Amino acid sequence: MARIVKRAAALVTVALLGVTAPATTATAAAAAPVPACRGGRLAAGGAERVGADAFRVTVVNEGPGPCVLRGHPTVALAGQGAPSRATSLSVTRQGPARPVQLAAGAAAQTRISFVPVLGEADGYCASGAEPFAAPSMVIGAAGARLQLAPDDGGNFALCGTTVRATAFRPAP
Repeated sequence: MARIVKRAAALVTVALLGVTAPATTATAAAAAPVPACRGGRLAAGGAERVGADAFRVTVVNEGPGPCVLRGHPTVALAGQGAPSRATSLSVTRQGPARPVQLAAGAAAQTRISFVPVLGEADGYCASGAEPFAAPSMVIGAAGARLQLAPDDGGNFALCGTTVRATAFRPAP
């Protein structure tokens, strides 16, 4: 009986203080999860040369609302004018991948680095490999294949078929 009286007293105290239980249904509706970015929402934003051996690649959420971008990109070089005719490269992932929430119109970036071609014009690779140059790169992100050219009008030139890529992160 004492237990029932204590519980009733606690309920009366809560009622007098105006404390209410959290509205779990309203909270859950307000915090609906942001959907993953899908290929049709993303567009190529640019490939900015960063030194002799890297590019900062930007993708933009052109969808009607926010989405979440995850992971590292895939990378291919294209010289035949279509993403479907690109030469795939092996990607060594750099750093941990964290979800990046992109509002409509917001951008995310990744840094693609590689072994550069040495010398000028008919450059060479220190490893003895054949240099490879292409006028455009195809970035794979969220199911999209986004083709972009270097912002300086040059080519993507590298030695070997492996690049390093950071995970996507919010663009500044």
